[in-house]
Amino acid sequence: MTGKTQTSNVTNKNDPKSINSRVFIGNLNTAIVKKGDIEAIFAKYGKIVGCSVHKGYAFVQYMSERHARAAVAGENARIIAGQPLEKENSSTYN
Repeated sequence: MTGKTQTSNVTNKNDPKSINSRVFIGNLNTAIVKKGDIEAIFAKYGKIVGCSVHKGYAFVQYMSERHARAAVAGENARIIAGQPLEKENSSTYN
């Protein structure tokens, strides 16, 4: 055991207070990229409280909207597993 805190598999799309602290990550090759990879990339922007990975996309839930916005700006043009990621603040996906 590494002592690393496990994040939830749930990101809260229904709570109006936390919706802007979610980041949508699209164009994701989930056959290669796993939850731990996403968390490792996006953890540098703030505390991640949830991360859910689905076929072709993922959501990362931060403690604050400020961290989510920093992640979207900071990962602009990121390529993972040969695919450019699409990132947006998830308030667009309500």
